[in-house]
Amino acid sequence: MSENKEQRYLAITKQIVDLVGGQDNIVASTHCATRLRIVLKDYDKIDRDGIENVDLVKGQFIAGNQLQIIFGAGLVNEIYEVFANYTGTAGSTMAEVKQVAAQRMNPLQAVIKSLSDVFVDIMPGILAAALLSGLTGVLSQWSVVESNATLFAINKLVSLAANGIFNILPMAVCYSACKRYGGKPILGLVVGAIMLDGSLANAYDAAKGLVTPDSISLFGLNIELVGFQGGIIIALMMGFIVAKLDIFFDKKIPDVVKLLFSPMCSVLISTVLLFTIVGPAGRLLSSGITNALVWMTQNLGAVGYMVFAGVQQIIVITGLHHIFGAIEAQLLSDTGRNFLNPLMSVALMGQGGAVLGYLALNWKNNKIKELCIPSFISTLFGISEPAIFGVNLRYKFPLVAGCIGGACAGCYVYFANLAALGFGTTAVPGMAICDPANNGYLNYIIAHLIALGVGLALTIVFGKALAKKNAAAAVQ
Repeated sequence: MSENKEQRYLAITKQIVDLVGGQDNIVASTHCATRLRIVLKDYDKIDRDGIENVDLVKGQFIAGNQLQIIFGAGLVNEIYEVFANYTGTAGSTMAEVKQVAAQRMNPLQAVIKSLSDVFVDIMPGILAAALLSGLTGVLSQWSVVESNATLFAINKLVSLAANGIFNILPMAVCYSACKRYGGKPILGLVVGAIMLDGSLANAYDAAKGLVTPDSISLFGLNIELVGFQGGIIIALMMGFIVAKLDIFFDKKIPDVVKLLFSPMCSVLISTVLLFTIVGPAGRLLSSGITNALVWMTQNLGAVGYMVFAGVQQIIVITGLHHIFGAIEAQLLSDTGRNFLNPLMSVALMGQGGAVLGYLALNWKNNKIKELCIPSFISTLFGISEPAIFGVNLRYKFPLVAGCIGGACAGCYVYFANLAALGFGTTAVPGMAICDPANNGYLNYIIAHLIALGVGLALTIVFGKALAKKNAAAAVQ
C-alpha cells in the first residue's frame, strides 16, 4: 500500500472512530466482500449522517447488531487493514464478530437469528433440490422426454435427486438445530431418523385416510404412531430439546459412564417428548401457520398478496424476516408450492426500483451514484439491506414507493398463480427455483418488472412533489 493511500485511509479511520463514539465504544471489527463491520457497545452514539459524508463511504446501515459501512469490493480490504490496526481489533474473524454481536441482541433478536442459523448448513441441499425440481418440471412438460428412453431416464434421475432433501428435511433440520444449539449433531440426526422411521404410518397417507396408524397407551395416554414427514417446525423444536438434554446429561453424568448413558438418556427422553408433547403441539402450530397463510390466499385473494408484498420489506427492517425460512419449508412440505418466495422477491425488487428512482432524481450527484448503484446491484442478487438502510429508509419516501411497487407486483403474483419450488433465494437467482407451471418464468419476469417500474416511477413522483413542497415552504 502506498504512503498516500495509507494516510488517506488513516484519516478515514480516525473520522469513523470519532463518529461511532470513540475508541472505547468499539468492541470488535471485521469485513465482508464490500462492507466494514463494527460491533459497538452503544449504538446511540453513532453519527450516521456524519458517516455518510466520510470520504469513500458509499452508505451505512445497522444489521445483525453490527454497524456496516459500505466501501466496495477490494477497497474495504485495504481500509479494514488500517482500521483494525488503529483500533486494536485486528485478527477478529467473522464468526467471532457475529458471536460478540449476538451477545448484544435482545432475546427476540437472538431467537430469530438462531432460527436463521439453523438453515445455513442445509441451505445448499435445499437450493440444489429446488433447482433440480425446476429442471424436472420443465423436462416433464416436453413430450420428447417421454418418448426418448435416455431423456426419460435423465429426467427420472433428476426427479430422484430433487426429491432427496425434501424426503429427509425434518432429519436435516433436527441435525442442524441440534448442532446450532450446542448438542452433538449425530444425536439430532438420530432423533430426526426416529421422526421418519419406516415402522410409523406415513403422515401424508394418514392425513388422507389411506392408512390406519397403530396406537399405544403410555400411562393411559393414547399415542398414535404417525411419522413426522414435513414436520419442519417439530424438527426445529426437537433439535433444540435434544441439544439441551445432551448438554444437561453431559454435565450431570459422571465421566466414567458418560459416553454410555448420556446419549442414551438424551435420545430416549427426546423420543418420549416427541410423541407425547412436542409432536402434537408442533403439529397444531405447523397446521395453524400453514392454514393461516392458505386462508389468506383463499379468502383475501389479491388483497392478501398485496398486503404481504407491501409490508415484507418493513419486516426486513425489524430483522423478523429470518423466521420466514421455517414457514416456507413447512409450506413446501404441506402444499408442494411456496407462494411466499415470489412475494418476498417482488417486495425486494420494489425497493430496488425505488433506489433507481432516487438515483434518477440525483443523477448529477456523484456521491449518490456511488451509494445507489451498488445498492441496486445487491437487490438483483436478493440482498436488500444496502438499498433499505443506505438509501430508502434514510430518505423515507423511496421506502414508501418501493413498498407500493411490491404490493402492485404482489397483485400480479396472485393472478398469475406464481409460486416457487424451494426457498432461500430471490430476485435474479430466484428465477432458478420458480415453478414453471402457468408460464411461471415469464410471469416471474413480468412481476419483477412491475415492482421495479412502479417503485422507480413513484419515487420520482414523490421526490418531485416533496421538492416542490420544500421550495414553497422556503419561499414562505
